[in-house]
Amino acid sequence: MNIFVRRLALTLVALAALTVVGTTGFMLIEEWGFADSLYMSVITLTAVGYSEVHPLSDSGRIFTMLLLLGGITWMGLWFANLTSLIVEMDLKNVLRRRRAMKEIEKMKDHVIVCGAGRTGRQVIQELETMTDSYVVIERDAVRVRQLHDLFPKAHIVEGDATHDHVLLEAGLGRAKGLVTCLSADTDNLFVCLSARDMAGALTIVARAYEEETVDKLYRAGADHVVSPNVSSAIRMASVLLRPSVVSFLDIATRSSDLSLRMEEATIGEDSPMAGKTLMDAKIPQETGLIVIAVRKVGPRRHDFVFNPVADTRLDAGDEIIVLGKKDQIDRLRRHIGN
Repeated sequence: MNIFVRRLALTLVALAALTVVGTTGFMLIEEWGFADSLYMSVITLTAVGYSEVHPLSDSGRIFTMLLLLGGITWMGLWFANLTSLIVEMDLKNVLRRRRAMKEIEKMKDHVIVCGAGRTGRQVIQELETMTDSYVVIERDAVRVRQLHDLFPKAHIVEGDATHDHVLLEAGLGRAKGLVTCLSADTDNLFVCLSARDMAGALTIVARAYEEETVDKLYRAGADHVVSPNVSSAIRMASVLLRPSVVSFLDIATRSSDLSLRMEEATIGEDSPMAGKTLMDAKIPQETGLIVIAVRKVGPRRHDFVFNPVADTRLDAGDEIIVLGKKDQIDRLRRHIGN
């Protein structure tokens, strides 16, 4: 782009120089006024084919032919620069898309985000703080350009997420999760149906605008459905009734400086913590984290043990909910085998 700007500047300087030469030449050779000389220079340089302002002498005709040759040369340079810009921009987009597709083909256990509207950008921003293993599907070209500016390292697939081949391009078969927050509930419904059919083990989170759509999204295959209307109402009431709790959760889950976060970690099969109690695991002593809850493996995985006691046993597959800094959480995950 910078090269094009320099070329454009040089081309405009050349046009100005030819105009000055032409105007001065007609004033000296034909002894015309400034306005007539300038007009004659412009129509000659642009080759519009108008008749002469005044009859030309032999010297004036020779000068006009030379000026016309200069004008045709200038127009050739101008169109060459425009063509170069168009080709360069198109080629850049093609190369960037091809490079992105190659990187996506290598990704595994990533998250797919369908839609980059207001909610989608918030999801992407949260993913950016924790991982770069995610793919965004967006069909609006303007939003795609904005995403490249906001998140230069983001992997973006430009297309309609309701189409199966677009989901496959985003690596649906290798992904671990999908978030669909398209602008219409029907589109989110289509995405859930397609994603569940093509990737049965995928964790799907969908957004619902209308209350009656929530059950349909669950039936279509969504594991979790989030309704902005319900979430906003709960938050508004919570801010009024328990403002300190809301402030704490904002710090723990949405802190911009990431000084404190609430996260989860799973006990691996080969983890040294598997089979130990919380007292023996010594998580606070080893990492500095606070263990808030334990989600036990088993048929009732929705059951949590809140504020677990020291003799709570940690088995392979259990999830622990902790509160602490990002480096402490990373240390924990390395220790337990995540």
